[in-house]
Amino acid sequence: GQKPFVDDITAPEMVHGAIRLSDHARAKVISIDTAPALAMEGVHCVLTARDIGARRLFGTITKDWPVYIAEGELTHCRSSALAAVAADNPRLARKAVQAIKVEYEVLEPLTDPELALEDSISRLTPGPPEVHQGHPNLLSTSTVHRGDVDTALATSAHVLEETFHTQQTEHAFLEPESSLAIPKNGGTILIYSQGQGVFEDREQIADILGLPQEKVVVELVSNGGAFGGKEDLTVQHHAALLARHLNRPTKITLTRDESMMLHPKRHPMSLEYKVGCDEEGHLTAVKARIVGDTGGYASVGDKVLERAAGHAIGPYRVPAVHIEAHAVYTNNPPNGAFRGFGVNQAAFALEGMLDRLAQLVGIDGYDIRERNILEVGDPFGPGQIMTESLGIRPTLEALRQDYKEARFAGISCGIKNTGLGNGAKDIGRALIEVDGMDHVTTYVGFTEMGQGLFTIVRQIICHETGLSPHQIAVKVSTDRAVDCGMTTASRGTLLAGEGTRRAAKKLAEALGHRGLAELQGQSFFGEFIDQSTSKPEDGPHTHLTFGYATQLVILDQEGRLARVIAAHDVGRAINPTQVEGQIEGGIHMGLGYALTEDFPTSDGSPLSTRLVDLRILKAQDMPDVEVRLLEIPDPLTRYGVKGVGEIGLVPTAGAVAAALQAFDGIWRTTLPMRGSAAARAILPRRLHEPDHP
Repeated sequence: GQKPFVDDITAPEMVHGAIRLSDHARAKVISIDTAPALAMEGVHCVLTARDIGARRLFGTITKDWPVYIAEGELTHCRSSALAAVAADNPRLARKAVQAIKVEYEVLEPLTDPELALEDSISRLTPGPPEVHQGHPNLLSTSTVHRGDVDTALATSAHVLEETFHTQQTEHAFLEPESSLAIPKNGGTILIYSQGQGVFEDREQIADILGLPQEKVVVELVSNGGAFGGKEDLTVQHHAALLARHLNRPTKITLTRDESMMLHPKRHPMSLEYKVGCDEEGHLTAVKARIVGDTGGYASVGDKVLERAAGHAIGPYRVPAVHIEAHAVYTNNPPNGAFRGFGVNQAAFALEGMLDRLAQLVGIDGYDIRERNILEVGDPFGPGQIMTESLGIRPTLEALRQDYKEARFAGISCGIKNTGLGNGAKDIGRALIEVDGMDHVTTYVGFTEMGQGLFTIVRQIICHETGLSPHQIAVKVSTDRAVDCGMTTASRGTLLAGEGTRRAAKKLAEALGHRGLAELQGQSFFGEFIDQSTSKPEDGPHTHLTFGYATQLVILDQEGRLARVIAAHDVGRAINPTQVEGQIEGGIHMGLGYALTEDFPTSDGSPLSTRLVDLRILKAQDMPDVEVRLLEIPDPLTRYGVKGVGEIGLVPTAGAVAAALQAFDGIWRTTLPMRGSAAARAILPRRLHEPDHP
């Protein structure tokens, strides 16, 4: 509680900004009249598309998000920005943006991703409108293909087909977005950011401002939660534009309403699965078509659907596979990175298919998984061969007795990549500077957002050098060459940890029997670069390593959540308390995802932007959770760690669905499962829904 957030930071002569978002999901902007706002006392400037030149498009991967929609252009969703205001205080700034008069030609929004996809299919009649004029509504297609799927299905003893639907959900991090931009001498600008990638922030902001990157310094202020929701630029570039225009420090801090309107959510998906097995329950083929609604802007939607395709058969051995995953533009709120990153959607569908096949074969949920679980030498979905660090079977076996003894229980397995993979280099860097008689500052490239990364960095330095935690500060800033990319893909401890270990080892060697005072002014750099996925030497290699988990959900005699047991292979638990906390937090999120949470919209507009309406599980709604840590080290790094940040929620919804089926006999295909007894026990009576598949 002592560390300041961005909104706690002030600067002399600071003004406050606010953003005017579109009032409609799809509309042509006829005119934007800023005069009423500019006439208000205490308003310093209003920026629109006319004021920022040609560099109006930004985006984490695809640059399709206009800083401001110009007159004559179409809005893409309610997250489209039209203008920004700087004023003496936040209240006045918000009053001023609402005073801006906008004339629209309101158009019917395109909200059905299946309908939107039709514009990419050859047809004789006119298709749906393009969300981005001149660009098809299909953002991307990711395909995984191995073996002869059609023949394998035709010769299978059992074949099942089912379509699953998952919902859009909101991150609900505690701290809304905030950024402070401060102009400096020499044309440099300093930006305090809470984003998940300060180097990506710098690159995009420099492009928008028309400055060389060395003129933009972005310093991380540890944030109050993110879960993927702070990968995209939201307020940083607006604060920078206003500050540069006025040559005054400018801060923008969003309200909860504004935050929920602006940042991308979790992708809702439809998942059509066709799965075959032999008479004993051994899988023969998986064929799937996945459609993900990426909303008005790409964000990282292509990568989310790529990840869903790659993980679509889970941690199982399947001889024949054909997966197609499409990311599709609509006029709905944008969807992007969210803990699980497309893997939890695919896991819900696949695990549901396994349980249905088990019933056909006449075996239980444990046995069908045990017969199909990946072994060393088997290919993971896209073809990567599993090595001795494979830890999925031990997690399954750790729950065998608990599952067999429970009456109303569901079991589910999960696998989740660690590292970007799929051709991208994964980099971990750290720079330790001896900047005092008895003190060092360590610079790393990854964001601290409540997951405890800075604690891990300190712990590693203490372990390698013998220093005490109070002697070590940890910072993230673009003014040090420690760019590691976005804080994503459960890779912070593995990459930042290994980079830190290498830097700390150099410091330890220099220390010898000397004190820090003798090394004052020196710095020690550590770097770890893995190119196994960008330059594979022995066949497909899609990811650095993986996290593995099996979870068991047990219901009581009334069908209410009673207990969750989670067995996770984490490689090595550097800080077991933090590891358990990450897994428990993931399970909490996974249970809410399974039973109660959603983010409903109508005609592309959110029906509510209140936290209470998200139906996130309260502390009293949680069952007992037991975490069983398994440590099967991966030799990739000295400590052998695997990612744990996301795997905690990957198996959860599938296990909940199976437990509910064991209780009431209903196979469910749609999230959230609000009609179930477990959900009814949590939700207020007015929110009870009829049960349905």
